[in-house]
Amino acid sequence: MSDLVTHRGGCHCGAVRFEVDAPARIAALDCNCSICRMAGFLHLIVPPARFRLRAGADALNEYTFNTGTAKHRFCRDCGIKSFYIPRSNPDGFDVNVRCLDPATIDAVDVQAFDDADRDAATAAIAHLSH
Repeated sequence: MSDLVTHRGGCHCGAVRFEVDAPARIAALDCNCSICRMAGFLHLIVPPARFRLRAGADALNEYTFNTGTAKHRFCRDCGIKSFYIPRSNPDGFDVNVRCLDPATIDAVDVQAFDDADRDAATAAIAHLSH
C-alpha cells in the first residue's frame, strides 16, 4: 500500500470535522445505488483505526433504511453526510471524498461500484475495512 497521509475534512458548516489516514492518491468508489446517486457521495472506505471524528459528534443525526446495516450520519445543521458506516463494510468507515480538504489530495481515481450486482461488488471491496 502507498504511504498514508492524514486527510482532514468535514461538513459544509464546519460543525463536523474528522481525520482519515489514506494515500495522497485516493482510490474512490462511485456507487449507483439510490441514496449514493442522489447524494453524490464518492466513497473512501477505511478500517476504524484510520478514522477519527475530531468534532461534531453531538451535531450528527442518523438515518437507516432497508436492512438497517448502513448508518447514514449527517450534520443536523447543514445536512451534509461527510462519512457513514457502509452496508458493504459495516466494520469500517466510509468517507465522502468530496468532503475532504483538498490540500493533502494528489489525485482521485474513481472506480464504479455496481449496486445492481451488489454481492459481487461487495465481495470485491471486502478487504477495504480490514
